[in-house]
Amino acid sequence: MRQKRVIICGAGGRDFHNFNVALKDDPSVHVVAFTAAQIPHIAERTFPPDLAGPDYPDGIPIFDESELERLIRELEVDEVIFAYSDVSHQHVMEIASRAMAAGADFRILGPRTTQLQSSLPVVAVVAVRTGAGKSPTTRKIAKLLQGAGKKVVAVRHPMPYGDLKKQRVQVFENMDDLDRYQCTIEEREEYEPLINLGVTVLAGWDYPQVLREAERRAEIIIWDGGNNDFSFFKADLTILVADPHRSGHERTYFPSFVNLIMADVVIVNKVETALADRIWELEDTIRRFSPNARIIHARMPFFIEDPDLIKGKRVLAIEDGPTLTHGGMSFGAAVLAAKTFGAKELIDPRRYAVGEIKQIFEEYPHLGNVLPAVGYAPSQIRDLEETIKRIDCDSILVGTPIDLRRLISFEKPVLRVSYEIEEVKGPTLEEILKERGFI
Repeated sequence: MRQKRVIICGAGGRDFHNFNVALKDDPSVHVVAFTAAQIPHIAERTFPPDLAGPDYPDGIPIFDESELERLIRELEVDEVIFAYSDVSHQHVMEIASRAMAAGADFRILGPRTTQLQSSLPVVAVVAVRTGAGKSPTTRKIAKLLQGAGKKVVAVRHPMPYGDLKKQRVQVFENMDDLDRYQCTIEEREEYEPLINLGVTVLAGWDYPQVLREAERRAEIIIWDGGNNDFSFFKADLTILVADPHRSGHERTYFPSFVNLIMADVVIVNKVETALADRIWELEDTIRRFSPNARIIHARMPFFIEDPDLIKGKRVLAIEDGPTLTHGGMSFGAAVLAAKTFGAKELIDPRRYAVGEIKQIFEEYPHLGNVLPAVGYAPSQIRDLEETIKRIDCDSILVGTPIDLRRLISFEKPVLRVSYEIEEVKGPTLEEILKERGFI
């Protein structure tokens, strides 16, 4: 019987997981290629043969997604499997239509096929969109569990953008580990704040092995989701973070709607800055499609080192890259802090941008007076640093979860904007954890 020839459309994370747990050992399937989207510099690699298994002596090539139709024709592909997140339903069906028009079937693998069962309790933190406030929620849950004397590890959604052989299972216990694994800015933004809390973070791409390592180290596992993907682990408690600034996306982005329907708790975040009608609209959707979910209203107050360096100043605002790019936001904590503390002007960085940072602004035209801290490769970090040096400003506000001063040399005064999540209505996260027996 002829094997089904498959392409997996991904972005260097969910795609590898789906292959590893659902397709690698399926004798009826042969994966002929991965395609890559969203993340720069991850195409034109090969999934290594010793990782892919004996059925793949040459490994599995990774191509840019733009080549999908050519690949379907030339590789005689029977089926395309979609395996990445934080995209509109329109985008998903555009890929499906391209695949079908080129002669292939189209499929998406769901939680039942791809989630792993842990022997430990799992709290999954997921989101409607990138930048909703998932990371501060994870941090708060970690602190609550630690305060109750629980031994906790956080397992992060994959970001294996480098040498896959070295990134099978990654363990981050201190800042030196970030350098040892040559982490990108995006990885550091997720790992560093948890490490600072004394929480060990695990990641990689081989999540059966990652899970075994997590079980060896902890009493409770926190799944710290990426983008708006659903958890790789079956969760005993699923907490969804929603952003009323993007009300409606919970039904129109993939797999946001999956997360909403599966959620045990929905946090309506950023209520202090969102319009009331957007909050009501979001709540109505939650009650309609996830009627048993507990609803928490929360705000994300920000903290700043020296507000006097903002008032009356010409300020450059640097924000978390994925929140602005994948997440589609045009502002973050740095912009809000600049306005709150009386900045004279927010500098438009676009005319100063060089290299790959200039390309980012061209690819995401919604960005204006804000600089995304993108750094998926050393070349992007160099271009980011050069762009910052060129900008004429009085001070720089950095709203990223990490201290960029560890990676970039600044010539102007730099202030960090940090933020935490704070419940203001409904049950608290501590009460939820107690009700469910975690503390």
